[in-house]
Amino acid sequence: MIKQLSVFIENKQGRLADVTGTLAEANINIHALSIADTTDFGILRLIVSNPENAKDVLRNAGFTVKTTEVAAVALLNKPGSLSAVLRELDKAAISIEYMYAFTSRTEDYDAIVVFSLADKEAAFEKIKKCDIKYVGAEVIARLDG
Repeated sequence: MIKQLSVFIENKQGRLADVTGTLAEANINIHALSIADTTDFGILRLIVSNPENAKDVLRNAGFTVKTTEVAAVALLNKPGSLSAVLRELDKAAISIEYMYAFTSRTEDYDAIVVFSLADKEAAFEKIKKCDIKYVGAEVIARLDG
């Protein structure tokens, strides 16, 4: 499992720049992000170099921040890699709430896919039994390398 930050931001000009600028000033690297918005607000999901410090920094800057544990798996750069992972999760009856991906800077694989899963504890136990390469916090820490 890895930690993801969810930042609730007003849907107005400059707020995304405020979040990223706050993290930059604290020397926190953003590895991945995803944003979902509505008319009034957005949820910015982030994988960062130091999630606990990032949460504190953002809260001190006035942002509402939540930390969530998410699953991350490694993919190779070849057709069918994502499909194989999704089929494994389906066979294990693991329900996906949302997902996003980012490229990796390691030599072992090419991309990391982040999953928010329904019934997290049971899903994480099932993932360990699947034929997929699970990525932990130590891999995310190496991305700052």
